[in-house]
Amino acid sequence: MTPEANTPGWHATTILMVRKRGQVVLGGDGQVSLGNTVVKSTARKVRRLGRGDVIAGFAGATADAFTLFERLEAKLEKHGHQLTRACVELAKDWRTDRYLRRLEAMMLVADRDVSLVLSGAGDVLEPEMNGGASVMAIGSGGNFALAAARALVDTDMDAEAVVRKAMAIAAEICVFTNDRLVIEKIETSAV
Repeated sequence: MTPEANTPGWHATTILMVRKRGQVVLGGDGQVSLGNTVVKSTARKVRRLGRGDVIAGFAGATADAFTLFERLEAKLEKHGHQLTRACVELAKDWRTDRYLRRLEAMMLVADRDVSLVLSGAGDVLEPEMNGGASVMAIGSGGNFALAAARALVDTDMDAEAVVRKAMAIAAEICVFTNDRLVIEKIETSAV
């Protein structure tokens, strides 16, 4: 067995994005765990990028996520703040660059027009719109938050309320997710 196999991995994170009624809201929990120990409860995994008009959240290794945030900001600058183009170019680099291929992280990103998930497998995926709303989630509690948000998105709740409630549900189920949320939102082009 390799030494890495004996080292407990960093776990944690639930990142959820809801696009509904003229808003896109991205929420992330604050827990970072090492093995079965919580080492931090107030990590900031959601932030604004570019000129403040892009919101992003990450799941995975923190240093890797910061590398990806920096790379995405550079791509945004290079491609005139066109989020989709910047993400496609980042995904190409992520798949072909020997250093980037080793990064262990995923990202949810959004601007006023588009929401995307990016992965090291070269994925740049846009969620399906369902009745004028869409939801995406990543991380250890992502499936719990996704299921809750899908159930709530058809209610009268606004996007932020859906994110807060779905994240609370995920925090009750996933031991690697807590209820110390960071929320970012953007007004969108759709109503």
